[in-house]
Amino acid sequence: MDKFVVILKEKRKGELDVNLLNLHIEHLRHLSREGKLMIAGPFKNNEQGMLILNCEDIEEAISLVESDPFIKEKYYNTYEINELIVANEENNWLMDNPQTTGNLVH
Repeated sequence: MDKFVVILKEKRKGELDVNLLNLHIEHLRHLSREGKLMIAGPFKNNEQGMLILNCEDIEEAISLVESDPFIKEKYYNTYEINELIVANEENNWLMDNPQTTGNLVH
């Protein structure tokens, strides 16, 4: 499974309805039960939100985001999705990754 970072943008502040919030939370619970959601939450600046999803591909990530009531009801008007290349001890912090090596100054 690939990791996708989703940034929810252009929030309609002051317009959150409790019913919409409950629908969004149920969506997150469903994603969590399915093993699709790693982490989610709003940024402290109260402007944007973030999700990190486990998906087979970008199309699945888009589908999951677009099924979120916060997106469907335009509480967040736009979003951005980027695939994350996870760096950790297991892959030597991407030291041998072609993206890393391709960015090195020769």
